[in-house]
Amino acid sequence: MPRIDAIDIFYLRGPEILDISDNSQDATLIRISAGGEVGWGECDASPLPSIGALVGPMSHVACRPVNDSVLGEALDNPVDIARINQRIKARSLDLLQANHVLAGVDTALWDLLGKRLGEPVWKLLGQKRVTPKRAYGSQLFGDTAQETLEKARTQRAKGFVAVKFGWGPFGHGEVATDADHLTAAREGLGEDGILLVDAGTVWVDDLEAATARLDALRETEATWLEEPFVSGALDAYKALSERSGSIGIAGGEGAHEFFMARAMIDHGGLDFVQIDAGRMGISEARRVAEYATAKDVRFVNHTFNSDLALSASLQPFAGNAKDDICEYPVERKLIGESLVKDRIARDADGLVCAPEAPGLGVEPDADVIRRFLVDVEIKVAAEVLYKTPEV
Repeated sequence: MPRIDAIDIFYLRGPEILDISDNSQDATLIRISAGGEVGWGECDASPLPSIGALVGPMSHVACRPVNDSVLGEALDNPVDIARINQRIKARSLDLLQANHVLAGVDTALWDLLGKRLGEPVWKLLGQKRVTPKRAYGSQLFGDTAQETLEKARTQRAKGFVAVKFGWGPFGHGEVATDADHLTAAREGLGEDGILLVDAGTVWVDDLEAATARLDALRETEATWLEEPFVSGALDAYKALSERSGSIGIAGGEGAHEFFMARAMIDHGGLDFVQIDAGRMGISEARRVAEYATAKDVRFVNHTFNSDLALSASLQPFAGNAKDDICEYPVERKLIGESLVKDRIARDADGLVCAPEAPGLGVEPDADVIRRFLVDVEIKVAAEVLYKTPEV
């Protein structure tokens, strides 16, 4: 029975880090080795604190470094992955960064096991086939309504029927300004385009501020309003869902474990639950996908990182025919665009499927990792706990 003999974490950083909502400007990669096989995962998390969570000294029984719960563990089947997940959760309970590191570890474990067994991850999760998803072009609002209009036209010209606009200036100014952006987005997409809107938690829990935008959302026939509030503002989510009418309420990317997502489904009135495997892991995301199906809530992936993360985010609902739309980032920076050797491409109809190759079906490019790799050393009391590993 193979055992995990190495776990490495890599800090990648692009040439420029801008103060914008773009997760692809740096990257946190996890590599796990066992029995001669290697698996890869990507955390949607800040690299340096993630390294600390993996290797930092134990503080007490429930605040151990993540690697203490992984190294030496058997990896032979999905039950082993579930055991390792639970071991990390229990032993790193008070280490708040642990859940995001666990997401990368869990993804790498599934990738490794899939390669070892010669099966794609989605099949190991119990799904019989992949079903196509409508890829929606995910991007930020323009700084002005005119820029938003041009962005909409650009993505429609590239064949995206569905486009999401998020963050940027939306929600920070006047209601009329937001309405101008929505009108511009609708004009650029055309009458038959699918318009999706992401408020990026801008109103925290201010129900009236979100309600004030509903008329403009209805007039522009937006399909959903995403993350109007922070993930824990369940009362505000529920109240807005009761007012929103034809506008679906979406959220969940801030959930880093199953129970947070379940609470949003049960008590937040969500129409769409959006889960990022880079924040919760494939195992937990699969639980959410199954729960959402039982509650008649549509599951949608969240990702704004590389195609390694995109593949991971597709695995939990790869075979769910009713969950037929997926986030597909179109404005990623260099790391996000170039990290993997083979991209997950849209077909002629603008659809994507989870890869059918073993594991995640995509592989990081070692030369790209080397190009963006940050040299880090962590030393505590003269003991070196971490040095950037060899690629």
